[in-house]
Amino acid sequence: MSSDAGEFRWVRPPVQARSQASLSRILDAAEGVIAERGFAGATVADIVKRAKSSVGVFYDRFRDKEALLDCLHERFCMESRATADNALDPERWQDATAEQILTKLVGFLVQIYRDHVGLLRAFMVRCGSDKSFAERGMNIHAYIAEKLAALLLEHAMQIHHPNPSLAIEFGLRAIGSTLDNFVMFDEADAGSITLQSPELPEELTRLFLAYLGIMPTETRQKHSSAVLAKN
Repeated sequence: MSSDAGEFRWVRPPVQARSQASLSRILDAAEGVIAERGFAGATVADIVKRAKSSVGVFYDRFRDKEALLDCLHERFCMESRATADNALDPERWQDATAEQILTKLVGFLVQIYRDHVGLLRAFMVRCGSDKSFAERGMNIHAYIAEKLAALLLEHAMQIHHPNPSLAIEFGLRAIGSTLDNFVMFDEADAGSITLQSPELPEELTRLFLAYLGIMPTETRQKHSSAVLAKN
């Protein structure tokens, strides 16, 4: 595996203009307040105080909190695209197996959900009532799925699903939907695994690998040992 394959990071493109930097401070502050109090509990006063700005400056840029959320979603999608370009760069994975790729990427995806749970919950609620908001999110999912498929199809011989392209896209959708469910209902979920459970990345990876028909290395080694012992 490439030596830097595991060094993932959330990518935030550089900001240069002073006005854009001011906007970024408001958006950063809004993310922090929403993470702590949820979108409904995040007040404009709290956001501008954290951003070291003013209510007047806020309303010069946004008509209301819903417009702020729209801007946050645009930025999140832009950063998601940049992050996918970085994480799914084929040069990272020149010597990796499909299993190694998915293990790292699913773990990274879980961490993104954990880091942005409050913001993602606000996005999901808004998607239910805003078609353009939902379409923006679906476009990002399609972009990430396309990048992942291009990467994994280099290892098509390791995938035993009869339609690898479909399986990669649908498998990613299944993992994303599971994480979405955790974000929306984790606090009320009495199940044995939650979004914060240490087992979650491993179990989601196992799910994805099984759907693609990729036998994990540990299982393959146990099977080979059992066959050797039997013979």
